[in-house]
Amino acid sequence: MMKGRPIQVMIVDDHLMVRRGLATFLLASDDMELVGEASNGPEAIVRCQEVKPDVVLMDMVMPGMDGAQVTKAILDNCPKVRVIALTSYQDESMVQNAFAAGAISYLLKNVTEEDLADAIRSAVVGRPTLAPEATQALMHVASHPTKPGDNLTKRELQVLPLMVEGLSNSQIADRLVISPSTVRFHVGNILTKLSASNRAEAVAVALRHKLVN
Repeated sequence: MMKGRPIQVMIVDDHLMVRRGLATFLLASDDMELVGEASNGPEAIVRCQEVKPDVVLMDMVMPGMDGAQVTKAILDNCPKVRVIALTSYQDESMVQNAFAAGAISYLLKNVTEEDLADAIRSAVVGRPTLAPEATQALMHVASHPTKPGDNLTKRELQVLPLMVEGLSNSQIADRLVISPSTVRFHVGNILTKLSASNRAEAVAVALRHKLVN
């Protein structure tokens, strides 16, 4: 953030009323400025490259690409952006996925305006903010380690066997009737969650831990 200018914020949420409420909050803030909105993942990725915000307020549950996938794609293209997960959900896998994708903070939508403003200001300087529920979820995960693959989503568990078969992204897209770009995001998430550096390594982990039949 340039010294002296407002913090530039972009909102990503598929609900218009949520975007309007957040926009009103930002308009009332002297040190923040709304520079963009998006209602879905692909739109958010393009818009972020156009407006280059300091902070993105990211909904975690949206049709098509979820918030973690969008977060990863945005940070791949705009690594200096800070992403705050802002959601109504607090389950452990969603919290894990948000941070694995690169989100700096995780807040629930019942957060107060004051706390949200503080979180945005903290994010700009690299300080994370976690809702108490998110902290509890991470602590529970840390004290109950899971085996590789336990945090894969239903769709990722559909993609993984096709990766094991050796299908390309376009072939997987045809098989599942989804776009190649969506497959690419799923594959990227699978690599992250399995701590694999490439597809061959992910396939080896999947076979070793019997994640596919």
